[in-house]
Amino acid sequence: MDLSVQLPGLNLKNPIIPASGTFAFGREFSMIYDLSLLGGMCVKSVTLAPREGNPLPRIAEAPSGMINAIGLQNRGVEFVAEKELPFLTKFDTEVIVNVAGASIQEYGEVIERLQGIDVIKAFELNISCPNVSAGGMAIGTDPDLAAECVRIAKRVADKPVYVKLSPNVTDITKIAAAVEQAGADGLVLINTMPAMRIDLKTRKPLLANITGGLSGPAIKPIAIRAVYQCAQAVNIPIIGCGGITCGEDVLEFLLAGASAVEIGSENLVDPWACPRIIDELPGVLEKYRFASVKDAIGKALPQNS
Repeated sequence: MDLSVQLPGLNLKNPIIPASGTFAFGREFSMIYDLSLLGGMCVKSVTLAPREGNPLPRIAEAPSGMINAIGLQNRGVEFVAEKELPFLTKFDTEVIVNVAGASIQEYGEVIERLQGIDVIKAFELNISCPNVSAGGMAIGTDPDLAAECVRIAKRVADKPVYVKLSPNVTDITKIAAAVEQAGADGLVLINTMPAMRIDLKTRKPLLANITGGLSGPAIKPIAIRAVYQCAQAVNIPIIGCGGITCGEDVLEFLLAGASAVEIGSENLVDPWACPRIIDELPGVLEKYRFASVKDAIGKALPQNS
């Protein structure tokens, strides 16, 4: 069974990519399985300066998912370039760096500092995080700001630029079309949705940040809808993300128009989720009479059904 997928800058041996924020920089997961099994991996969000993130508690369970308000905690681009990325050179997998910023200019500055690092195969612009007061979703919900962020990134990037979009908009296809026109090489759909929970005993929000981003199986139908709509609105490839737990979920995203997928919250439920799903995928494709991953992409779209 041919599981390979070729995307701008990414030659994936299979379509499975751990999502940014749930896999850190791969060190912990490398202790339990070989990261070379993965089609690719998207490292934790990198910002210009170190960030401590939001106050604790930052994670709460929710029915069929979880809510997080980490706040892009990381040690800054210089530390990542010098200490984290060299570790990944020992693995045969495609590395994507998720980039975040408090302003659209910062996205370009982070990418400039990552120029010439061979292990990086693509950048992913996080213009959709709901857990920060500046940048993130404030950029990604405005077509003009989103497009300008892409233009700034493309001017300095020496690798393809993918854009991770927020579902928290009236029409996600307008944002998708705007970033495509600005030069984006691909989309990642979707990021988390703003949500909250309240402790019945204390009568206070469970998260110190009050709200956080809902992820997990609860948002999968929303993600499928976003991929399906955007696949008909743009001509750049889509990486699907949101609530994937098994091989059948991957196929659903492929049918909706995604060319690959990112696995997020399931890594926290089952640390072996990615290799397990890779093992499941050939059998799932065969069961539904597909000869390869490429054969399944977009088959549920009106023009292909």
